[in-house]
Amino acid sequence: MPCTVIVGAFWGDEGKGKIISYLALKDNLDFCVRTGSVNAAHTVWYENKKYALHMVPAAFINPKTRLLVAAGANVHVAQFFKEVELTQVQTRIGIDENASIIEEKHSAQDKASAVNKGIGTTGWGVGPAIEERVKRTAKLAKDLPELKPYVADTITEINDGLDQGKNVLLEGTQGFMLSLFLGGGYPYVTSRDTGASAIASEAGVGPTRVDEVIIVFKSFITRVGAGPLPGEITKEEALKRGWFEVAAGTGRERRSAPFDFDLAKKNARINGATQAALTKLDVIFPECNGKRRFDDLSAEAKQFVKEIEEKTGVPVTLIGTGPNALDIIDRRK
Repeated sequence: MPCTVIVGAFWGDEGKGKIISYLALKDNLDFCVRTGSVNAAHTVWYENKKYALHMVPAAFINPKTRLLVAAGANVHVAQFFKEVELTQVQTRIGIDENASIIEEKHSAQDKASAVNKGIGTTGWGVGPAIEERVKRTAKLAKDLPELKPYVADTITEINDGLDQGKNVLLEGTQGFMLSLFLGGGYPYVTSRDTGASAIASEAGVGPTRVDEVIIVFKSFITRVGAGPLPGEITKEEALKRGWFEVAAGTGRERRSAPFDFDLAKKNARINGATQAALTKLDVIFPECNGKRRFDDLSAEAKQFVKEIEEKTGVPVTLIGTGPNALDIIDRRK
């Protein structure tokens, strides 16, 4: 490391939570910084228990990791407290003093908006909350008495940690194709930029301080809500192939499509990816379930991985072969 950005390659649901939780344990992370907002959940399977987290960073499974919610993030207070209780991280989580607050009125506005209904918003209130922040009328974490025990100067913490050579992971949310500016498919996008540069910016980390950008691919593509999805297959076909999924946080059905090599190449390039993680290889190639060594994969699975590397120009260093946090083939040197 010491500073790594995790970014989703497509429309979200790539398995970022799995990769982050693995790195938390394997690399013994000192800091994990959650960016983005509450509208995307990261799923972590650990010790046969499933966690769908909207606020608490996915690295919580390492009891030594300091967990932070970035200055550029938006905090849903009730959900934050719910997850803190679930994960028991009261003594090691902090929220930046300048993180903005999602209020109940924002959720009501989100659900009532005909425009947002057409786009397929989650209804958490993220869009209206960000709109208020842009207007400079939003409440901040430092304004809420109930958050006082958790409020911190996370920007200083993170940069001090980097100065000391600590391992810092910046946790991106949603997928790059949902970026307000760069993803494409506007207006069927989210209300912020979701690229690697924006993740670092939200955390208060300068671009020259980032050492690695890990772009997370899933072995097939899914998205929720409206908007384009090249190569989309029917729900019936997705069920037949074992690709049908339901979003961990919202329960919405995910639409499916085969892996898109050209899109993978384009998005890896824009995000400056230095490594790629590939999840759910076992869904495409069931014989690979639970494997921990690349040599133990089938010839077809190896060829799929090699094709991704050849067409994107990015080494696939982490390969997910099952749901558990440790179901990973680690090819890093």
